[in-house]
Amino acid sequence: MTKVSVLMPVYKTNEQYLREAIASILNQTFTDFEFLILDDCPNDTRERIVKSYEDKRIKYSINEKNLGISASRNKLIEMAQGEYLAVFDHDDISYPDRLEKEVKYLDEHKDIGVVSSWIRITPKNKIAKYPEKDRGIKVSLTNCCSVVHSASMIRKSVLIDNNIRYEEEFSPAEDWALWCRLIDVTNFYNIQEVLLDYRWHETNTSITQEDKMKKATFRVKILMKANHSSLFREYNLVATHISKTLLFGRITILKTVQTEDYKKIYLFGILLLETKKSTKFAEV
Repeated sequence: MTKVSVLMPVYKTNEQYLREAIASILNQTFTDFEFLILDDCPNDTRERIVKSYEDKRIKYSINEKNLGISASRNKLIEMAQGEYLAVFDHDDISYPDRLEKEVKYLDEHKDIGVVSSWIRITPKNKIAKYPEKDRGIKVSLTNCCSVVHSASMIRKSVLIDNNIRYEEEFSPAEDWALWCRLIDVTNFYNIQEVLLDYRWHETNTSITQEDKMKKATFRVKILMKANHSSLFREYNLVATHISKTLLFGRITILKTVQTEDYKKIYLFGILLLETKKSTKFAEV
């Protein structure tokens, strides 16, 4: 049995980005993997590029018709022979030791079903850090996708045994919805180092489908609140900022309470003066 299946859907991918993505997987220090590449654009394939790599670990296929991202990801899961599923997007770059470190962690921690890492956003050269342990990750999932999908590795049995898959109704936030579905059945861990370069460019889904992403995000938050209200309460407790304006260093004149959803200002700490809808202030 293959240890790892690397799952990468492609769709009209920029040639340079695709070549860099493929090379980053083929150059991994961990070598026991199959590399499943599924092309979801039968009318404009990247077959020439993929087949230019003479590596038996690559298994390339083309959808007969465009299925969309969630259905394509689910098809890759069914095709996979590996014990672990390494998710990877067609325009990112995995660091050479990414698979090795994620496999080692899952091998040593049988209670963990999903492992991911920090990322470096390029070309901004910004490091995005995420909570390390399970509880912090699950609380953060009420507010944002705190497990980077393209850097993640999933224990396949967790998906199969619980009949959990990607859901089209949440696309293009299908990854966040998947993590929400997994909250009750497994544990998460984020390796506290950068293992992937996430490419930020004008053709990112979050940019080209901005309105759809906003609607999907709203639906995921509704899903989370309905199924995990205790995590929402915990997040609001952690994410509440309280500041005070004091007279003589001890008498409260103004108290400001700010959460993700609102900002309230109290006179003398008890008399509500103003309530405003809050902008998001807590980035994980």
